[in-house]
Amino acid sequence: MLRSMYSGVSGMKNLQVKMDVISNNIANVNTIGFKSSRVMFQDVMSQTTAQATLPGAAAGLGGTNPQQIGLGVQVGSIDTIHEPGAATATGRDLDFYLEGSGYFVVKDGEGNALYTRDGIFTRDGAGRIVNSSGMMVMGSRPDGGSMTQEAYNTALSNGNDPLAFPRDTGTNPATVLQELTVPATMGTPAQEYQSMAIDKYGVVTAKYGNETYVLGKVSIATFNNPDALQKLGGNNYDSNVNTGNAIIAGAGENGSGMMLSGKIEMSNVDLSTEFTEMIVASRAYQANSRSITTSDEMIQELLNLKR
Repeated sequence: MLRSMYSGVSGMKNLQVKMDVISNNIANVNTIGFKSSRVMFQDVMSQTTAQATLPGAAAGLGGTNPQQIGLGVQVGSIDTIHEPGAATATGRDLDFYLEGSGYFVVKDGEGNALYTRDGIFTRDGAGRIVNSSGMMVMGSRPDGGSMTQEAYNTALSNGNDPLAFPRDTGTNPATVLQELTVPATMGTPAQEYQSMAIDKYGVVTAKYGNETYVLGKVSIATFNNPDALQKLGGNNYDSNVNTGNAIIAGAGENGSGMMLSGKIEMSNVDLSTEFTEMIVASRAYQANSRSITTSDEMIQELLNLKR
């Protein structure tokens, strides 16, 4: 009976973890680029009260199976579901939805590379392309920092990509990639900035006077094991030893999709699934509570035998 009480306690404790995860998913149903989580349970070790026996070990008898009593439940894993969320149109040129897998690379205030699906970008007062938290959006830039659109097209036609990414960026791509900047003036004589754009491949262009310049390319990171990415808050993720080093390329490469302008990615939380899981967790919690009270009643009946 004591075993049944402790099994019930383990069930209630771990179902509370499941409710914590469900509540967090529901709270972030409108968070840009949020990835929902799920809890998977495993049984705890079982107590063996009788071992299996070999057929014929006793005269005239066949083999017998082991007898085991389970000792409860434990959390096996808390997984992040990295399926893309739905695209929502905003009409803003610097809002981006990244199709398929992959993450934008941003640099925090300490110079570390972080990864995000939040594609809300802006151009700050210094001309740098940043996200809504002020983190610099990272990518590659041509030699010298800029080149005309005509020169860029000529280089591509000759099989030379001036915006190619380095193959090995190490554990911190922010030390290898470059900040993307759209300066206030460009050319000789200096021409004033007029407008900018980022195409579906992540190529950053800006118009100065009558000339269009290519200023860089947004980098996209993919991972051998994206399920191991750690949530840091602020819609950001960090890599670790189990994700492998980030694989840096452009949009549309290494399994990532194109960057769609004027759209953002919504949360991938499915409310119908979360509410169903909430009901199941609630009923399971009640059932475990009932097993504890029933075991208590059985112990009380045992104590009443003395009277």
